Amino acid sequence: MAYSLTFGQYQKALEEGKYIGLKCGSCGAVMFPPKGVCNHCGGTNLQPKDIIRKGVIKTFTVIRVAPEGKKPPYIIVMVELEEGPCVLGNLEGLSLEAADFSLIGKKVKLGNKLVQGDMYSKESRMLAFELITG
Repeated sequence: MAYSLTFGQYQKALEEGKYIGLKCGSCGAVMFPPKGVCNHCGGTNLQPKDIIRKGVIKTFTVIRVAPEGKKPPYIIVMVELEEGPCVLGNLEGLSLEAADFSLIGKKVKLGNKLVQGDMYSKESRMLAFELITG
């Protein structure tokens, strides 16, 4: 199977500050991060699509007990992007004390930063889901 966007191309784009998803040519669904097949119809006619870096927080949690190699506490949010897909990421720029139900529905924009690997994934990666309030 030939991929229209490889993981390496995706990571390189993130390093350059670009966000690329895939749009299904069969049903029109958008996937971010990119996947090998469409989440909605299973189609493989996928084309790269620039992602607008805006979305709305749908839910969140505060991580107080983190996986080995990660430093708690931190806030994880699920964001629905303007194009439709939902993504998870850390919420930056907000104190833990301010993490309450008023976060749900707030607008955020995607950012990225280099995230160090842990004991299970040794390599550092650019994480597309780092969210910045604004």
